[in-house]
Amino acid sequence: MSDSSGLYVVVLAGGISHERDVSLRSGRRVADALAEAGHRVVLLDPDAGLLPFLAKERPDVVFPALHGSSGEDGSLLDLLNALGVPTVGSTGAAARRAWSKPVASSLASHAGLAVPRSIVLSNEAFRELGASSVLRVVRESLEGDLVVKPGSGGSAQGVTIVDEPNELPRAMVEAFTYDDVAVVEHRVHGTEIAVAVVDTGDGPRALTPVEIEPRTGVYGFQARYNAGETTFYAPSRLSDAVSSSVADAAVHAHRTLGLRDLSRVDFIVDAEGTPWFLEANVIPGLTETSLVPLAIEASGTDAATIYSGLVQAAAARAAV
Repeated sequence: MSDSSGLYVVVLAGGISHERDVSLRSGRRVADALAEAGHRVVLLDPDAGLLPFLAKERPDVVFPALHGSSGEDGSLLDLLNALGVPTVGSTGAAARRAWSKPVASSLASHAGLAVPRSIVLSNEAFRELGASSVLRVVRESLEGDLVVKPGSGGSAQGVTIVDEPNELPRAMVEAFTYDDVAVVEHRVHGTEIAVAVVDTGDGPRALTPVEIEPRTGVYGFQARYNAGETTFYAPSRLSDAVSSSVADAAVHAHRTLGLRDLSRVDFIVDAEGTPWFLEANVIPGLTETSLVPLAIEASGTDAATIYSGLVQAAAARAAV
């Protein structure tokens, strides 16, 4: 594939977050796809020289593939905007809304999406109010199985499924390892679905929903990035009506959070066909085992076409 209107694109990957290795894999695949589409591509691992480099080089577009806080907490995106560098992806403000799982869930709920009941706890409150007292209230308020996760972050790091009361204290410690805020959430049982939302200039559209079936039953870090640990169905095995409902919910979440260009919205679909919003990712994984590339392929297109469309949309947006 070639593109006569090739752009000078800097792809950012790596960083210093817990998701560095995943980001490097994503960045290489994005760079390869953009090169295939005819763009001039430089792949960079951001460090103290990044901002001076961008200020001097003035690339046509920057494509961040930085997972975790390195790219998704909004800091870098604000700086790129301040530099006036056209960038694929959401604004810093939108990224912060999605990065904070409690904020994203509150906004999604207010917008009418189904969101699991939860209690949000800071590490400070957990310690000051007494762990045993806090956990007693949590157990009395949220019956059944629970999910404990950090208030921010991705790749399921620090996430624990709790199906026995004595597992809750350890789960809290694990979540607080990754963030000063933990979310204790009622576990909705059902089918795990991820929906990629893409906007190359004509408005956001959902790609084919992807169904996730982990071999162990839990879609954790190992299941996400090790081949053979998870079976993916693209398209999902949902009925056409439910699949359409999930796709609509993903676009609604994308719009509600003010996201731009590319996102991945995760749901659990219960036995009644209701999609329950879990989280939205502004820089989703783009590795060989990631969900967005699977959705792209199942939708009848290819990564080079989608990623090229995204950089061209970012360049056109900056030219207005």
